[in-house]
Amino acid sequence: MNLEERARRERLLEKEAARAAACRKCAIGYTRQNNVYGEGDPCARLMVVGEGPGETEDRLGRPFVGRAGALLDQMLAAIDLPREDVYICNTVKCRPTLSDGNAVRNRPPDPVEMANCRPFLETQIEIIQPEIILALGAPAARWFLGATFGITKQRGQWFVGPNGVPLMITFHPAYVLRQSGAEITGVKRLVWNDLKAVRDKLAALLAERTNVPAKAEQASLFE
Repeated sequence: MNLEERARRERLLEKEAARAAACRKCAIGYTRQNNVYGEGDPCARLMVVGEGPGETEDRLGRPFVGRAGALLDQMLAAIDLPREDVYICNTVKCRPTLSDGNAVRNRPPDPVEMANCRPFLETQIEIIQPEIILALGAPAARWFLGATFGITKQRGQWFVGPNGVPLMITFHPAYVLRQSGAEITGVKRLVWNDLKAVRDKLAALLAERTNVPAKAEQASLFE
């Protein structure tokens, strides 16, 4: 990608980020600290989409920077993709919360919030033109594939995403972190299989253009 095209995409993303920051269509637009638009390479081959910002992301204005973000960085590194080479964002740009009177907690975005934020993510996809999209967790998957999507049975398959982009679904890093004992080993194995599929698809797409052979397979995501 030439420097002129990179700069053009950066300008477009900055303009859209300002539009998202000014949006107050939802109540969470008034309760959030920061709009978390997205970050990463505007020419990224892989786009990672989560459900919405959490407490740490809301405070810092960056996606995936808490414990789940650290695991995501590890996941990406396992398929030879530094975080800075990927574009990372969420289906909604403000932190969805609920309060029980004593504490404010994260919650999944509701359908109205996702619908209101939908144009922002659609525009991000149009600007970045990723070769592959990786959706993390059921809410993000349902943004792409509809409300009936079941992540337990349907993750790990290739779907056709926006503009014909290959779409892979896997478990959200926060879900992985909530597991324990033998369960976490099994979930990690499933996530690793999904990541290998992404890595192999990226390599195949690159080989079609350049005849660059794929790198040797890593034994495990967490080794």
